[in-house]
Amino acid sequence: MTGTTKAPRRSHAEAREQAVNQIIDIATQEFVEKGLAGARIDEIAGRSTKRKIYYYFEGKDELYRAVLERAYRRVRESESKVDIESGSASDALRRLIEHDVHYHSEHPELVRLVMNENIHRAEHLKQIDDLPTGNRRVIGLLESIIRRGEAEGTFQSGIDPIDLHLNISALSFYYVSNQFTFAHNFGIDMSSPDAIARRAKQVADIILAWVSKAD
Repeated sequence: MTGTTKAPRRSHAEAREQAVNQIIDIATQEFVEKGLAGARIDEIAGRSTKRKIYYYFEGKDELYRAVLERAYRRVRESESKVDIESGSASDALRRLIEHDVHYHSEHPELVRLVMNENIHRAEHLKQIDDLPTGNRRVIGLLESIIRRGEAEGTFQSGIDPIDLHLNISALSFYYVSNQFTFAHNFGIDMSSPDAIARRAKQVADIILAWVSKAD
């Protein structure tokens, strides 16, 4: 007689991670829709449990910070998986730029959360100790691409990686933050895969024209 194999039991750490992520998933929707001021623990608890929320978080502000931290961590982790080694520096930069445009379009919650946190003048970001270190990983990626481009003779010298990141972020961010008003005012489709792919190529073309040496 063949016995059934039992599924391995989850460790306490795995169970905790799953529970915390479930709470943060629900809280993200609430904070994106209503902002920090309008969000209510009772509404979040309606799809989770208040007891569970207060077991893992001291209150709404700490939960909001956890939502912000995860959103930023995920975009940085996604960028770290982009191939920036193969091909030329221009190829690498194009891949990273197009990735960022697609990521912002696929994760509008990141844009809404950042917009909301700017209303609060980064008050809550300042309370997340390791966040600046994690966010600066993308600056390291851009620095390595810039150095390669200079060595290949294709990039102009003196490109600041923070300026480069700012310009990429601005062009990626606006496409999501103003999507509904812009689409309404000009009667265009901004949400289809083809429209997003076209925008990603345009942003890459714009940035590469700026960083590249003049012929």
